[in-house]
Amino acid sequence: MWLLLMAASLMAGRLFHWPRRVVWTLIGVLWLMGLGMAVAAGDPRGWLLIGGVLALVLGYRAVLVRLHRKAAPTIPAPTIPEAEIDRYARHIILRELGGPGQAALKRARALVVGAGGLGAPVLLYLAAAGVGRITVADDDRVSLSNLQRQVIFATRDEGRPKAQAARDAMLALNPHVAVTALERRIGADDVDLIAAHDLVIDGTDTFAARQAVNAACTAAGVPLIAGAIAQWEGQLTIWDPARDAPCMACLFPDAPAAGLAPSCAEAGVVGPLPGVLGSMMALEAIKLIAGTGTPLRGQMLIFDGLYGESRSVKIRRRVDCPVCGSGHSRLG
Repeated sequence: MWLLLMAASLMAGRLFHWPRRVVWTLIGVLWLMGLGMAVAAGDPRGWLLIGGVLALVLGYRAVLVRLHRKAAPTIPAPTIPEAEIDRYARHIILRELGGPGQAALKRARALVVGAGGLGAPVLLYLAAAGVGRITVADDDRVSLSNLQRQVIFATRDEGRPKAQAARDAMLALNPHVAVTALERRIGADDVDLIAAHDLVIDGTDTFAARQAVNAACTAAGVPLIAGAIAQWEGQLTIWDPARDAPCMACLFPDAPAAGLAPSCAEAGVVGPLPGVLGSMMALEAIKLIAGTGTPLRGQMLIFDGLYGESRSVKIRRRVDCPVCGSGHSRLG
């Protein structure tokens, strides 16, 4: 009878998910009662044997648990406040991101240069993703012609500095991030500003502006996520000579001839195109910060929105690059 009760206790514990300590305590009490009756009957040997088997099982389990705890790597608990867990829940359940990746996003410092067509989706997605500190730099003001593609702004923002209007939109989306608005351009001499960030995202729309940001990032050793768009097409890569990827000057050492690369104001651009490329840029930023996936270092992604095609080409760093080549920067 006592053996049946012990077996029933074990099965009930598994069926109803009782704590292991409760189950084994109940089994121990039943064993003691059975042993007491066996002693009274004058033959406790069988119960002593059962007790020995139970002791071996429990001892073996205790050793396994201790060894498992010693072998398991010690991972710092993600520093995500409880109030933000639900906000980032879809990130946290991703195997490639998880709690540690989300905590890395919260610690990250990102500089977004330009709050225009490309910068608008980048800024919204970085804020939504919980990137802890975001700096947005732009010296322009919102105009009605921007609103066809720059979805971070509203009609009521017309005439406002883009950096300020973008900051307000980001904080309205996620009040748990810190946003700094710089109402100015970023130049080649802004090395110290860039060095205070983990990565830079370039959403400017002129060759001279991109050239200056590339030079500053190269000198600071900070990765630069760069996108460019025109009409129906866009391209995206990560300039990062500090990690043996090319910089912008490796591929484009000289400005294009006049009229060869017109701006969006001159050539036009379809509204959703910067949203597509800007979202990809934000995705690359999340991958870089979280250390997951394969970032676009040494690759350029080219997207054709008119025909729904994309392709990737390999690009390499030039030893004789005027910006990152040997003898031209601290990276040489």
